[in-house]
Amino acid sequence: MESQTGTTAEAVRRAQTAAVDRAVAEFGGSLEGQVAVVTGAARGIGAVLADTLATVGAKVAALDKTWDGADVHRKRLEDAGGLALETDITSEAAIEAAHTAVVEKYGHADVLINNAALVSETLFRPWGRRATLETTDEDWRAMFDVNVFGAVAITRRFVSAMAERGSGSVINVVSSGILSHSTGGGYYAARPYTVEMPYQAAKAAVTTFAFYLAEEVRAKGVSINSVMPGHTRASWFDDTARAYDGVGQTYFMRPVVSEHLLPITLFLAGQAEQGVTGRLYPVPEWNYDHGYGDLSFWQDHDLPEEVERMYARIESAMPPFQRSGLAQQGFDTGSALFVAALGNLAARGNSE
Repeated sequence: MESQTGTTAEAVRRAQTAAVDRAVAEFGGSLEGQVAVVTGAARGIGAVLADTLATVGAKVAALDKTWDGADVHRKRLEDAGGLALETDITSEAAIEAAHTAVVEKYGHADVLINNAALVSETLFRPWGRRATLETTDEDWRAMFDVNVFGAVAITRRFVSAMAERGSGSVINVVSSGILSHSTGGGYYAARPYTVEMPYQAAKAAVTTFAFYLAEEVRAKGVSINSVMPGHTRASWFDDTARAYDGVGQTYFMRPVVSEHLLPITLFLAGQAEQGVTGRLYPVPEWNYDHGYGDLSFWQDHDLPEEVERMYARIESAMPPFQRSGLAQQGFDTGSALFVAALGNLAARGNSE
């Protein structure tokens, strides 16, 4: 079984690498020599984005509150001519210092990727869940300081200069938990049962900010877009998954690798001047529509052993359900399948 699992993981990695190589070939050329600023870039999604931008020839300024434990990544960026800056985006002085460092080294910035974020799994470590009425004013301030006020402040600083130059692209990493849908004219939330306040409120705020800013700077040659990743194995993921497994639970479905953001990020990073702007994209849907695979294509099969066992167990009990035209199941459908799998596991245990 271990050998088969290892072979599967290797095959999946090869296919994903080939997809990334295709994206680099398709979109990377427009970014060669461009200056890209990535926040939250020391680890997780941000590290993957920063590394790949450097690979395509962009000059990368990687910002993070701390680089502790990311020495190898930092050296790799700096050896490639990039900047690795300790920047707390909740500090106006730190943002100004970062902007000054970028201008002094590169002259200007062409791309800003707002990836830095405080997530529920970090604020409410490790479970990531707290009932809304049990959250405190301090929880809301902490979340909004990073995810809203920090993102707005650094965007304001860099976009002002982009608008003066007449060119630039901004990409915000947000969350699909902000979505709502309508049936018969009344809107309802996509997944309110996931208990993610104040995180989703903060992400909704910065997404709306981006929509309005996009219209204001469109004529000045700056594009503003937002992306919603899938259920991604970010830097905090393994700790949360282990916590769930430790009490006999499963942390929802198998996550996808951070690399699934690369095709759309490379595309949007090159959308300055009269390019695509004012859009919010679900990353799995964009990948599917552009031939970069559905959500399952990007699933992570290189998980720690105990986490891999947890997902293999739930997947073995998952009812088969697929249909054409979808990059991923809807949240309600996915939740129903997940609950059904839990029921199958319980029944299996009782029969044994």
